[in-house]
Formats: sequence, structure tokens, C-alpha cells
Amino acid sequence: MAVRRLLLTDFRSYATAALDAGPGIVVLTGENGAGKTNVLEALSLLAPGRGLRGAALSEMARSEGPGNFAVAAELGGGDRIGTGTLAAAPERRQVRVNGATASAAALAERLALLWLTPAMDRLFTESPGGRRRFLDRLVLALDPAHGTHAARYEAAMRARNRLLAEPEGADPDWLAALEAGMAEHGTALHAARVATVSRLAERLAAAPAGPFARAGLALEGWDGADLARTLRASRGRDVAAGRALAGPHRVDLLVTHLDKPAGGAGSAGQPAARCSTGEQKALLVGLVLAHADLVADARGTRPILLLDEVAAHLDPARRAALFARLEGSGGQVWLTGTEPEPFAALGSHACRLTVEHGVIGATA
Repeated sequence: MAVRRLLLTDFRSYATAALDAGPGIVVLTGENGAGKTNVLEALSLLAPGRGLRGAALSEMARSEGPGNFAVAAELGGGDRIGTGTLAAAPERRQVRVNGATASAAALAERLALLWLTPAMDRLFTESPGGRRRFLDRLVLALDPAHGTHAARYEAAMRARNRLLAEPEGADPDWLAALEAGMAEHGTALHAARVATVSRLAERLAAAPAGPFARAGLALEGWDGADLARTLRASRGRDVAAGRALAGPHRVDLLVTHLDKPAGGAGSAGQPAARCSTGEQKALLVGLVLAHADLVADARGTRPILLLDEVAAHLDPARRAALFARLEGSGGQVWLTGTEPEPFAALGSHACRLTVEHGVIGATA
């Protein structure tokens, strides 16, 4: 599972760009604002969803360009995949696989991508929505159908909210049909989340203590009860609230530091939100690395990791441990940094590229 060649057209800071990458570790270095994260964002669009920045599609088109963009890749297995927009429909995503129009789900069948960005350092202290999106990315890497269930659940929920808001009252048959759709896809959505959290939590709990903190994982906010019945019973409350008050969209991912007791009898670890910034970063890195191992076991191939400025936010000991782990695990990993020195320990086998003013070249 690797991107062998990446082609960009009118994407962010790039009018055109082409880069060839090795199957292992790829290092992109350049000054702040040079366009390193733009490359990672382009790669993240080779999976369902809105990419690592969560930006609107229209924001990704080059400001001096025609209003559309394209991201294409040749994969190590020979497949050609791509995504982008048309100028006439800047918020409608197009997907092609081996020259044919395809759905976003077809991307998930070919690639699993996980990423860490500096913005995610606030994951444990921000709203539950950010943690749900992070969780769904973990689930998608294991279950390519997860994105379809999530999209259809959200679409049915939005339609139900609009219907409940109609002043003349909702059509009961149409309302029941929408609630049945929410129940079908919401149940599958929740079951996949529960399965992923359970498997990942078990792997983390069994791992020995090391340089990256072991995370304890749990879900709260919805218990997976009969959703269709719950929605029928809560129509009045939902009308007053202007939204559905029960369902998998209310779930939160709870993360604790297993190796740092919170205190008190039966303590299961300190909540991640109360840990130091460095501990939170170590929790995130350890969680993503463990999940990459889980994906490798389940799918028989490792996911692609996109680690933006990760070396700059780790102390030297954890940085060395991270590089050793990445080299020992195999799989393709994309790293970015402002200076090449922090990556010197990776050795000559890493693919090293420089980024400068929208131009990508091999390091001399």
C-alpha cells in the first residue's frame, strides 16, 4: 500500500507538480509556507472524506487557477486513482479509478491513510466532533464501507431535521422512512466504531510500556439502543431542539493515559485532556502506531502514514524511538519538517525531497 507517483494540478500552491516516491519513508523538507502540508493534504484526499485539513473543496483550488483542481496517483500495485473538482461545480468531488468514474468508497478499498498534524495536538481538549472524525478515520482504515454508512446516516439525519422543522408538520410516512435509514446506517456505524475501539484498546492495553504513552479507549454518549424506536419517541424533543438528540452522532471517544493513574480506587488512567501537551502528543503517536499495526494484521498491508511536523514536537528520545519504529514496521510513511537535520538518523534509504515555492525536487 504505497503511492509511487503523485501528480498535482492547480492544487493549493501548486500549478503543476509531479513527484516520485519510494515504498518506505518519504521526507519533505522546506521553509514554513513552502507547501509541504499541501502535499500531505493532497495525499489525504486519496481516501474518502475532506482531507487532513477538513477544508471545503473550493478552498483547495489554486487561487490563481481556473477554479478546479486534480490530484492523481499511481499506486505500488499498479492502480491509478485520482480525485478533484470541475470549475462548474467546485464543491462536487469527482473520483476516478483506472480511468473510470468511481465512488469515494472505491478509494478506501485501495488505500488506507492515517495522519497526524499539529492541529490535532488539541484533539483531547476540543469538542467531541473532532474526536469522532478521528475515530471514523481509524474505523475507515479497517472497514472501507464505514464511509458510506456515515455519509448516508448524515444525509438522512439532515433530511429528518428539515422535515421536523416544517411549519405544517412532517409527513409521517416520509419521516418514518428517514428514521429507518438513520437506524440502518447508524447501527452499522456504531457497531464498526465499537469493534475498532475494542480491538485497539485491547492491543494497547497488552503492549509493554514504552516511549509512547498507552491510551485507554472507551465510547460514551450513545449506547446503541434501538435507534428507530428512540427517534420516534423523541420527535417532540428533537423539534424543540432543532436537531436529533440521540444517535451515533452524539458519541464521544474517551482517551486516558493508562500509565498515569488518575488517583482513587479503581482508577483506569488519567484523562488525556488533563495530561501535559507532551504526554498528549505521545498518546496520539502511540495510538496511531498501534492502529497501523492493527490495520496491517487485518488487511495484510500497512496503511500509509502522513506525519506533519511530528519530529519537531517530540523530544530527541521519542523522535529516535519513532524513527526506529517506522523503519522496523515497514510501509510507506510521509514526514515533513523545516530542516533536514532531525531526519538524519533515517539513513540513505529514505526518499528525501525538498519543497520550495511550489516546486518539489530531490534532495542533493
